Amino acid sequence: MDIDAWIWWLIGAVGLGIPLVLTAMPEFGMLAVGAVAGAVTAALGFGIVAQVVVFAVVSVALIAVVRPIAARHRDGHPPIRTGIDALKGRQAVVLERVDGSGGRIKLAGEIWSARTLDSGLSFEPGEQVDVVDIDGATAVVM
Repeated sequence: MDIDAWIWWLIGAVGLGIPLVLTAMPEFGMLAVGAVAGAVTAALGFGIVAQVVVFAVVSVALIAVVRPIAARHRDGHPPIRTGIDALKGRQAVVLERVDGSGGRIKLAGEIWSARTLDSGLSFEPGEQVDVVDIDGATAVVM
C-alpha cells in the first residue's frame, strides 16, 4: 500500500487540528494550514524539499502576521465594567441632604443611600455629585 505524499500532509494537518481544538492554541491551526499548503505542493508534483519549504514558509508567515493582529484585537478593548464597578465615577443627583452621616441620591435611575467622602462636606437636594466608591449599599460621593 503506497500512500501519496499529499495524503500524509493532510493526515498531519488533521493531527495538528486536534490539539488546536483541545488546547485552543491558534498556532496549531496555523501549522495545520501550513500542512495543507504542503499537501497542495505535493499534489502538484513538487519534491519533498519544496513541500517542507512551503510548509515552513506558510506556517511561519501565518504565525508572524496573524498573532500580532490577534493580540492587538484582544488587548485593544477596555474591560467591561459591571456591577458596582460600573457605578464608580458616575454622576448622581442629590434627593435628600447628603453629609458624612448619610442622605439619599438618585444614581443610574435608582435611589441609593449615600454619604460624603469628607465628613465636613454636605450637598443639598438638586446638586450633582460624583460617586467615588460603593460601600455595601451606600454610595460614597463628593
